[in-house]
Amino acid sequence: MIKVKVGLRPIVSNINLPTVLKTTILPGDSIERLFIATQVGEIFYIGNGVIRTFLDIRPRIMKLGASSGGYDERGLLGLAFHPEFYYNGLFYLHYSVAGTQGPGALPESFNPDPCDPKTLNLRWINRETQYDHIDTIEEWILQSNGQPQKRRTLLNLRRPFSNHNGVNSLNFSPETGKLVLTTGDGGSGHDPFNLSQDDLEIAGKIIEIDVDKNISFNNPPIVTRFNELPTTIQETLMVMAKGVRNIPGISFQRFYNQYIKYAGNVGQNLVESIFSFVQYKPISVTQLVQVSFMNSEPDKEGFINFGWRGWEGAFPTSIISGCTENQTLDEKTIAYYNEAVTLSGSRLQPLTSYFHKDTRPDKFGGTALTGVQAYMGNTIPGLTGSVVFTDLARKDSQPQVRGALAYTTVRPNGEQNDFSVIQTDYDFGSQSAYYVSLGTNLNQTRLYLAVYGSMKVTDYNQGTVFEIVP
Repeated sequence: MIKVKVGLRPIVSNINLPTVLKTTILPGDSIERLFIATQVGEIFYIGNGVIRTFLDIRPRIMKLGASSGGYDERGLLGLAFHPEFYYNGLFYLHYSVAGTQGPGALPESFNPDPCDPKTLNLRWINRETQYDHIDTIEEWILQSNGQPQKRRTLLNLRRPFSNHNGVNSLNFSPETGKLVLTTGDGGSGHDPFNLSQDDLEIAGKIIEIDVDKNISFNNPPIVTRFNELPTTIQETLMVMAKGVRNIPGISFQRFYNQYIKYAGNVGQNLVESIFSFVQYKPISVTQLVQVSFMNSEPDKEGFINFGWRGWEGAFPTSIISGCTENQTLDEKTIAYYNEAVTLSGSRLQPLTSYFHKDTRPDKFGGTALTGVQAYMGNTIPGLTGSVVFTDLARKDSQPQVRGALAYTTVRPNGEQNDFSVIQTDYDFGSQSAYYVSLGTNLNQTRLYLAVYGSMKVTDYNQGTVFEIVP
């Protein structure tokens, strides 16, 4: 793959941690504006070189970082504009609700033990009291007076742990016109309750929501499973994929008369993975509930399964521990052998992967995948038609942390591909630079990168948004 070098042009600085970067055209406007959503609950847009507030829902967002030393994976996680936003003013939010903090689903941290069946078959019980927080997905409207107002709640989701809630979690499909919600597996580590493979669990799925169906529920029940939803809500939902651990959204790339879908899966111990697929056969939630009631299996022909928790990308999920006799080596044990075998023939293979440890000179050791975006522009020729991705922090970038930017392409034969690091020429000086999110414009000809100076959401105003330029 050819080596690509880019520049980073600062657009706005000194903002809170930016989780979503999107563009749209405001009603009555004539040009695309860049919108920036921050984890603490602000949405800004850039107009005529000036940053303006579009919406501030900080009072609606739960208090972040209080119990974790400042690090948090909750907050304002999703923003999407309806394809007809210019005419109807509709947009959608996903966030963690203030005042919903619970004790969590397990009293202590979880680690599977292949020799102890109890750790392999845990069940999430007492869900109404043993949970961490509630996430909500809402529909809002930009009124004719320029003020956004909430219209209705689409889903209220009870989450078992604080982490793995997804990020950039709302995106509209240009293929179906539906809102696509990407949900993480519920958190902790190693998916303790195997929610991502359970057809009825909302966690660990990619879900299509038909927002154009008018449903009468203003306040849907707080749920964790599809069968807990009223039938009228079930009828608006389709499941595109399951087996997701944690996911920084989904990206669609037009290829002649069809679309390539890209989705990343954040890894556990070994590897970060980017998946791609064109054909898929979603399953309606009403069908999933019906076959469950009848104790039968839905038709899974063409259904996408990323393989978690049995597989971490292209590898059976492992537990890693240090070797007692040689501290430079790690011992790797397959965590869920039976699940890895069961899923070996039905899971989707990743398009590309990168490792948490990689000593090759032209690669890097990654930490966590934070963005995946198709690029169709011509201003950076080496990237045209590729999919670009970001990692939070390169393992080799101490003492000043630096994120990573890289790309890969789909092969005509559909086989896995290598990736190439994208070199950047920006000097961050002595400041840490965590690459926290990646965005694009409506026709995917521009790329935007959000960088933060800390991993703590409580370290305020350390964010900069760049445009990636030749």
